[in-house]
Parts: sequence; C-alpha cells; structure tokens
Amino acid sequence: MNLSYWELKNWFTKVDFTIVGSGIVGLHCALALREKYPNSKILVLEKEILPQGASTKNAGFACFGSISEILDDLKNHSEEEVIQLIQKRWNGLQLLRKNLGDEAIDFKPFGGYELFLKDDESGYNECLQRIPFVNEILKPIFRNDVFNKEVDRFDFKNIHEYLIFNPFEAQIDTGKMMNALLQKAIANNILVLNQVVVSSYLDKGNSVEVQMNDFSFSTQKLFFATNGFAQKLTDNHVKPARAQVLITEPIPDLDIKGTFHLDKGYYYFRNIDDRILLGGGRNLDFEGETTTEFGETELIQNHLEKLLKEVILPDTDFKIAHRWSGIMGMGSSKKPIVEPLSENVFCGVRLGGMGVAIGSLIGKELADLA
Repeated sequence: MNLSYWELKNWFTKVDFTIVGSGIVGLHCALALREKYPNSKILVLEKEILPQGASTKNAGFACFGSISEILDDLKNHSEEEVIQLIQKRWNGLQLLRKNLGDEAIDFKPFGGYELFLKDDESGYNECLQRIPFVNEILKPIFRNDVFNKEVDRFDFKNIHEYLIFNPFEAQIDTGKMMNALLQKAIANNILVLNQVVVSSYLDKGNSVEVQMNDFSFSTQKLFFATNGFAQKLTDNHVKPARAQVLITEPIPDLDIKGTFHLDKGYYYFRNIDDRILLGGGRNLDFEGETTTEFGETELIQNHLEKLLKEVILPDTDFKIAHRWSGIMGMGSSKKPIVEPLSENVFCGVRLGGMGVAIGSLIGKELADLA
C-alpha cells in the first residue's frame, strides 16, 4: 500500500480499537466502544465493498426461533440453555430497535407463522401437542403465550390445516438497517475502511500488530466480528453455512403478510415490496453448503421454486427476479462465542443464523471484553 503521511497519520496512527468486520456485530461493537470510550480512535476494517457474510444478505426476520426449531434445539441443548438463547435473541432485537429506531429499519410487527407440509405428520403433531409446554417455559421472557394454532387464511397448498402463529415476530428491511447502522457509526466518528483484508495479527502484550498484505499498523485492542469466516480463529468451533435465497418479481394483489417458517427453520419466506422472498434448503446438502463461497446451486434453487409453485403461490403466476446467497456461522452449539483469543484480541462469532436478533447484543458483549 502506497500510503501518504496524511493517510498514515489520520487512519493508522494511535489506533485504540480495531474491529474486523463491518456487519451487525462489528458496528454495534464499535458503537458500544464509542459510548464507553468517547475520546478513543476506533477503526473498522471490511474486506468487501459492503459487509461480507450475512448482514446485508439475510431475509430480514426479526425472529427468535419457530416452535419446531425450539423443540429441535431442546434435543441438543438443555432447557436452560435454550431459554437463555431465546432471551438473548429477544434482548438483542430490543437493543437493535432502541439503537436504530423502528422507522429506520422498517420494523413491521406482522407476526410469524410456521407451516407444516402434508408429509410431515409427526413434526406437525409434536408441535401442536407441545405448544403449552413451550409457552410455559417462555412465559418468564414474554409474560404471555408465544405460540398458538390458527387456521390457514393464506390459501397455501399441500400443508396441514393449522399454522402455528407467533405474535412477537416481525420483519425488517435488511438494507435500511445496515445503512442506518453505517450512518450512525460514521456520525460517531468511527472510521470504516472497505476492501481491506487482514491477513494476520501479532499480540505483543502492550499492543497488537495487524498485518494487511503488504502493510501493517498497531492497535491497542483487536476485535474479530467475522462470524461465518471465523473457522480458523476458533479451532473449528465455527463452521460456515451458506444460505441461498431468491425473490420474485412484484405480484399484483399479494395477500401474504408476515414471516413464515418451514421444517425447523431450514426454509423461510416473507412478503417484501409486493414480492415473496424465499430462502433455505441447506439441509438438502449440508456438506456442499458448509462453504465460504458465495453462489447458488441447481439442487437448492429448484427446490425453492418447487415450494413456491406447490405450497406458497400454487394459483399465482410468478417470475424469479433475483437470487443470492449469504454465509452464516454455525457450530455444534448455538451458543455464540464471545471470548478473548489472547490478551488484547477478542472475537464475537457463531451467531447460528440469528444475526438480526442477536448481533447487536453480541457486539455489545464483545466491546465489554475490552
């Protein structure tokens, strides 16, 4: 990098805090540090033009887990762990709304629904039977019943009679959220540099040397908020998980409104701008989708279109307008990793596909490690 005196002086000298990753976690970490250390120099480094990973690529669900996903989590985590996770997600959503405001993120409390395909008899019956149990364990958080059954009013096809409704779910505009977050960071004198790749770091005890290809600088503290790209940082406790998405052209008189889940959260769809946005299908090819490569596959995209034709929009002509993918951070546990990597280096990763819900809180917890 051929840097001038001015560039070195203003961006890379006397840096107090450096954050790698300008997504939901990274920018909330920077804002929390600014609040705690108002006179500090804070630098955020992003390897792409926009936040890479899932922060600008997610479906915009302000959710904390469908009932089938919660019941599935109870098979792999203790009841206490699951309740703590949902509490964190709920707290994170409230923090996001408080930090940015509902108007800025286009927050719409339409509620959430879970559908069950006709061939999922056992999952459907289990979820219906266990509604009272799940409501009971979540009552300390929500002070009210979270889930109840409703007759399908959307004319979906090839599903069971009842949907399970959750009035606490909402949808947001992901692009507006990240735009508001970036604007707030800049307004708080946080330096955000794009297309900067951190190749390595060295904790020297009294500072950290950050290496960026052919250039290095020193920072007092270094934070990694790289989620799906954090595999090497955490000794394989974080695995990348690609999520594929498509969106239709606008559909006249579209009557579907809300956030919708299928199959333990592996499929999800919503209305946005008179369109249907549909994503998921990672469970069709776990090995292939454990990747940091962006892209779409015929297997998953064809299955998403099949769901549109046979379940979601069976009597409606539609065209696919656009397809994309994002990279999430998963692991054997859904508990986020917020921990020191050395004396002056920290990470906040493994958001388990719940970045919108939990990202703001993980960013704050990451800043607290300083």
